[in-house]
Amino acid sequence: MSAPLTKWKVLPHGRLTAVEDDILTVVGEITMLVGKLPRRMTVVRLSDRRLVVFSAIALDEHEMRALEDFGAPAFLIVPSDHHRLDARIWKDRYPALQVVTPAGAREKVEKAVPVDATDVDFGDPNVTFITVPGTSGHEAALKVSGPTGTTLVLNDIVGNIRDTTGISGWFLRLMGFAGDEPHVPLPVKVAMIDNKAALAAQLRQWADLPSLKRILVSHGEAIDRDPQGALRDLAAALDI
Repeated sequence: MSAPLTKWKVLPHGRLTAVEDDILTVVGEITMLVGKLPRRMTVVRLSDRRLVVFSAIALDEHEMRALEDFGAPAFLIVPSDHHRLDARIWKDRYPALQVVTPAGAREKVEKAVPVDATDVDFGDPNVTFITVPGTSGHEAALKVSGPTGTTLVLNDIVGNIRDTTGISGWFLRLMGFAGDEPHVPLPVKVAMIDNKAALAAQLRQWADLPSLKRILVSHGEAIDRDPQGALRDLAAALDI
């Protein structure tokens, strides 16, 4: 895990893209020992125009201005202790941010940035913070209901990297972050999941949402073709 940044440092990233009227997402890139890894930040706008920033990424000034035009950053969701790289510099830039992380991740996240809460009510019934069952309290997710359907924002429990090549691509496929279909990555299974049945039950509960339109994951492409089926397949794989 890379050390948390202490100064605003812009790593390679794309442009903020709207997936709904109140949801923006951007994909960046970090260099790991095995090669380059895509990473995603998702920004959700509440009904009062405050922003929920999930898995923050430092963007260039043009994109940061676009984000600020979208709304006022109010909540910084550090979805696990593996996603704290940019947390401190975001808090430094926006001191009023409320930092939220799941309870199991709090100790490590606080080595990077003070944590305000391990649960939160955003004051908007359409946006819900979830500590994912079966993950020892280490993984957070968001459920966002909109006029065209529901978006799930997940972190490391699902990998969906598709465009991989070379040794790094082979390794990411071996670890379950990449492949021809979504996977629960092997390191997540080994180090984070303490109750496969509980996680599988949560995946099936999400799959039963008739309004589910897409799943945004921190590492990989959005799952917007039969997201319900993808969740059921992931749950079945956990049963093995």
